[in-house]
Amino acid sequence: MRLGVIDVGSNTVHLLVLDAHPGAHPWPVTSMKWTLRLAEQIGPGGTLTAAGADALVDAVREAHAESERIGADDLLAFATSAVREATNSATVLDRVRAEAGVDLQVLTGVDEARLTFFAVRRWFGWSAGTLLVLDIGGGSLEVACGIDESPDVALSVPLGAGRLTREWLSADPPSAAELAGLTEHVGGLLDDVLAELGSVRPDRAVATSKTFRSLARLAGAAPSGAGIRVPRSLTRTGLHQVLGFVRRIPSAGLAELDGVSAARAHQLLAGGVVAEQALSRLELAAVDLCPWALREGVILRRLDWLRGT
Repeated sequence: MRLGVIDVGSNTVHLLVLDAHPGAHPWPVTSMKWTLRLAEQIGPGGTLTAAGADALVDAVREAHAESERIGADDLLAFATSAVREATNSATVLDRVRAEAGVDLQVLTGVDEARLTFFAVRRWFGWSAGTLLVLDIGGGSLEVACGIDESPDVALSVPLGAGRLTREWLSADPPSAAELAGLTEHVGGLLDDVLAELGSVRPDRAVATSKTFRSLARLAGAAPSGAGIRVPRSLTRTGLHQVLGFVRRIPSAGLAELDGVSAARAHQLLAGGVVAEQALSRLELAAVDLCPWALREGVILRRLDWLRGT
């Protein structure tokens, strides 16, 4: 079958259309993105602004039309933290349904953590043992850990790169005081994560998301052009060195670095603080990067359902 997926994240709306067959690797047919930065379009009282809602409706409408043009037999559409946490989310979802013809399903933070973990497990297989998975999004950090396809622990913490940039970093580059305040805030919320994980020690620690990929590229990991099957990792030492110079560079300068997209450059430092604090507090010397994450988890679950498994 030809499956279309519309992923409404905190930074982008992403359309992925792929061909899927039982027991086979899902092969992408087309991929399109619209950069909306919804996490930064939250107005007073926690509402998604009119401009943000308009942009979302337009992007989903275009994605829907493209999926139909390319012949998708089925369409999955889901939204994450930016839409989930907006106080006017019900109104926005009604607009998307009425004006774009798409019924957006809103995932909980725990849903995100579990589905991302599922995708990572499928990528690395059973030989990876107990997995610990970290995913930094625009609005939240997802953490999951376990030995099966479904994690024993799945958490979502409001430590997304876009959210933290909006709430904590006003200067570009930020002042030492702003960074100190952000670091303390991140560390405090991660203490709760440590308490939930308890004494679990993973056999393999894995990171997903654009934030981790950009940080790893700056630390010397292979570029995206090398392909998704090239092993990539990010060490705590390498991350610390990257943050040492990233914190002094304006976002316009960061956008010129290989591996950093212009749309996310201003969020990179906040995401880097979360990554470093997570590796430090979880006592991880390094994390392996996985090219599969939430979107692939949704796809794989759908394929399993279609096969009746």
